[in-house]
Amino acid sequence: MAYKYVFGPVMSGRLGRSLGLDLLGGRICSMDCVYCEVGATRNLTLERKPYVPASDILDELAAWKAEGLGDVDMVTLGGLGEPCLNSEMADVITGARKLFPDTDIAVLTNASLMPDEAVRRELALADVVLPSLDSLVDEEFVRVNRPCEGLTPTAVAEGLLEFRKIFKGKIFLEILLAEGINDTDENLGRLKDFCKRLAPDRVDVVTLTRPGTVKGVHSVEGEVLRRWRMAIESGTGRSEERKVAVKVDMDIERATAFVQASLARRPQTVLQLAQALNADTETVRQAVEALEKQGDIIARDDRGETYYHGSGHVIEE
Repeated sequence: MAYKYVFGPVMSGRLGRSLGLDLLGGRICSMDCVYCEVGATRNLTLERKPYVPASDILDELAAWKAEGLGDVDMVTLGGLGEPCLNSEMADVITGARKLFPDTDIAVLTNASLMPDEAVRRELALADVVLPSLDSLVDEEFVRVNRPCEGLTPTAVAEGLLEFRKIFKGKIFLEILLAEGINDTDENLGRLKDFCKRLAPDRVDVVTLTRPGTVKGVHSVEGEVLRRWRMAIESGTGRSEERKVAVKVDMDIERATAFVQASLARRPQTVLQLAQALNADTETVRQAVEALEKQGDIIARDDRGETYYHGSGHVIEE
């Protein structure tokens, strides 16, 4: 069947082979980050509502499981926007756990709704939560994340600290650095102190590796990244035992549908797609070429590699 809200799996350095669930169905978010790999936010909001009914997502997830498309290491709530905006997130988490009782449930979040106690309680149902916090300096926070009006990094940080008090699972914090925007010593000092208070299970300091939303936003130099990592990162950052992936026999039609759904949420190379889908590389390549010819995806070269994006991914000048 064609999937609208289930996508991937995709390969994740933190989560392994991760099956994605899109809780928004569109680029709906509380931030419009300059580095976002899915494109500019179309609906910038803090309003929670059932943008995609939990029943629709879980019906697709059940169908995916019934197709026998292989084991995954994680079922991950994420997609085109901020999953915590979906007011039925708790139902998605509990429903996914019933369908995949032996697989951890993860949530990717920009942490913007952490100040909301109800959201914290819902997120606590997950096994792994992966929040991001790129700056604790007000001006930098606005420049790099372009949040909804009234949202402050202090409120987000305090919400994360409150969440840590009730959450029994793992917190993997991510900090993304953009050159000349949030790579200051002031931000480094503040985030270092914050991480000591939060005590996450893992911290990943990263920089842009794929084209973002705004043209001219660049990754930081390697030396800057190393200095930040030495100051902040904690934990081994190594995954637990991964399930052995079995190659999935896909014809071109099926591969094309999976590739298109995956690229709508995350730019990837042909090799990354093939590894994540456990499909034959040549079949994936043919699917990519067909989609590009139809105008459904676009190719962009970055650091000597060709990444494919959904055609809706627009880079701001």
